Amino acid sequence: MSVVINTNYAATVASNNLAASNSMLQRSLNRLSSGSKIITPADDAGGLAVSMKLSAAAKRSGAVASGIGNAVSLLQTEDGALKIAGKVLDRISELKTLYSDPTKNATDLANYDAEFTGLQAQLTALATEKFNGIDLFGGSALSVSVSEDGATTVSVSGRDLDDTTAGVGTITAGAVTDLGDIDLSDITDAIQNVATFRADNGAEQSRLGFASELITINKANLEAASSRIVDVDVAEESTQLARWNTLVQAGTAMLAQANGSAQTALRLLQ
Repeated sequence: MSVVINTNYAATVASNNLAASNSMLQRSLNRLSSGSKIITPADDAGGLAVSMKLSAAAKRSGAVASGIGNAVSLLQTEDGALKIAGKVLDRISELKTLYSDPTKNATDLANYDAEFTGLQAQLTALATEKFNGIDLFGGSALSVSVSEDGATTVSVSGRDLDDTTAGVGTITAGAVTDLGDIDLSDITDAIQNVATFRADNGAEQSRLGFASELITINKANLEAASSRIVDVDVAEESTQLARWNTLVQAGTAMLAQANGSAQTALRLLQ
């Protein structure tokens, strides 16, 4: 090989190798320090696009899970009101039976009517209960999203406790001023209506419970899928870091050797 001064081919090659090794070393350092193997879109353009969509879907799943939880809380609050309504109706049915006792005098009947009036007011108050400003009874049905894309929903019925046919409206009607204005069958019908409301409420809670479990599983799977694309394998990357670190040190040493090779030409000129 010729001995020249103007061109140091060995030093040029060593410099290029050192630059490439140093670049890969910095890349490994960035990956390990950030925990992500996609530092810039150039690292994996397609993977970055997919991971962004998966990450967004996982976040929407979390929001859906929160919405389902709120719907369950509403139903639980509604069921609490219905449970009390059932107890009130139980007491009214007991009062009606006592009221029908022929041995009771007018004062006794008036006392029963006084309690009945108070229980009527309680049933009316229960029908106006709200959850976060939303009517528990008498409002329109609520549509609860149970999938991250909004394609699947669960309808929460708008039960009307004051309804005269399906609720307790027969008991709380303005024309009913004492126990003598209603029949025992009216009370038992109202009890059946409340029982049906609670059964429907329980069915909706059950479905939302399973929907919540599914969306939680889906969220975990979406996060895992995104992780496989963007998260760095620390064990593998630390091995690469050691490799590139060694090559940088070796390249630096060899570049120093290549730069010193030009001294050979000076010795020939002495």
